Amino acid sequence: MSRQLETLTVETVFARWPFVQQQLADNGLGDIADRPEARLAELLDADQLSDLDGFIGVMEEFLGTNEEKVGEVTITGGRAKDGSPEPVTELTVKVGEVICIVGPTGSGKSRLLADIEWVARGDTPTGRHVTINGQVPDDKWRFSSEYKLVAQLSQNMNFVMDLSVEEFLNLHAESRLATDPQEKIQRIWNWANELAGEPFALDTPVTSLSGGQSRALMIADTAVLSSSPVVLIDEIENAGIDRQQALDILIREEKIVLMATHDPILALMGDRRVIINNGAMQKVIEPSEAERANLKELRALDAKLMSLRHRLRMGERLDRI
Repeated sequence: MSRQLETLTVETVFARWPFVQQQLADNGLGDIADRPEARLAELLDADQLSDLDGFIGVMEEFLGTNEEKVGEVTITGGRAKDGSPEPVTELTVKVGEVICIVGPTGSGKSRLLADIEWVARGDTPTGRHVTINGQVPDDKWRFSSEYKLVAQLSQNMNFVMDLSVEEFLNLHAESRLATDPQEKIQRIWNWANELAGEPFALDTPVTSLSGGQSRALMIADTAVLSSSPVVLIDEIENAGIDRQQALDILIREEKIVLMATHDPILALMGDRRVIINNGAMQKVIEPSEAERANLKELRALDAKLMSLRHRLRMGERLDRI
């Protein structure tokens, strides 16, 4: 037996693998829950323990919880569009970091992000290699629908399902077999309302959400329910949401955040920014103290603009700003 289940108490097993309780109930063993302090070996025979062990293995594989947690992703440089070596030979990003990707249109930002999502092994046009926790990753990160290294939040989000916000979140929570789904749904909804600045109810149809509300909902949903360790955000500056709080939420949930952006505020919020040109990573910049000081001024200007937008929505005149 791969796990010494017979040495564990019922309470420990249920805490570690919440889905076990329902499995036991479905097999007529629900009364085991009434003896939380008892060891499983006292309540199940060898065959039952073996079957349960196999079930846990299958569920962990499905949920992606039996793998070592992704702590860092490393991109090893390849070649530029003209075939010359990529100036940045290695870039490692860790959980909790925010990396901004900046460069002109057509410079290769999307190609870099695609290489990361594909977990490149020198088999893309750039010749880059991507490793996870310093190791060549398993093929599951490339081919299995159950494992996705990157969760993408695109600029344009259009819901087509005739569901309320609560129904949509319930559906996602059920598909992920989330523990305590109601707590997670409430947390997502609270965070989304804080991000959007335009309150919406749990019974609001998702098709009636504004662009900013939709983006806020999906950022909060990704933070809480997505198992992908890397989150890619495209053009968050146009979403009409609280950008700093959005990043704080994702970092709090132990995500690696990559942002393709042209917004100087976001670029200075990041821990580092990668400059892309000619299809290659040209350099990596850490914001200087002077830049951080400028960020305060930029935030003040941004807050002023947000205030003016709110006044316009409320029908006020802008004779004085």
